[in-house]
Amino acid sequence: MGSPVTPVLRAALSSKPANGHEHFVPQIRKIVFEYCDVRKSSDPLRRYLLRNAEDLAAQNPHVEIVVKQRPQKQPIVRGLYVNSRTKVIGLNGYDARTLEQKVQLLLDSSGAKIKSLKRRPVESMTESARGIWSGLHVEETFKI
Repeated sequence: MGSPVTPVLRAALSSKPANGHEHFVPQIRKIVFEYCDVRKSSDPLRRYLLRNAEDLAAQNPHVEIVVKQRPQKQPIVRGLYVNSRTKVIGLNGYDARTLEQKVQLLLDSSGAKIKSLKRRPVESMTESARGIWSGLHVEETFKI
């Protein structure tokens, strides 16, 4: 008789992610390509997937790549990130080069919310040392 087979649980196969000095954990975990099998607007995406899907998967083994049909809808690519956020990019009317750039954009993105680069004005919780100036509290009013 042979030895009994021990089942391997999926949770036992995972490793702990750790960003740090020697480790880098990419923030994207899954890319989902959705296209229509009939619509002409999905032709560039279908060609891109036929030519580049295997290479993309080989270059990014940390990313799960899913291809879904989305009947009678425009093609999209959806990035799902470790921080539970998603980014969706519509691919209607893009050529192969632009599709590649959009996919690379999702791969390089962190999934964080886009923050405005404009600074908000500073509001102090305390009064200034000189107090608040008001034109009503001066002895002599301003004359033109």
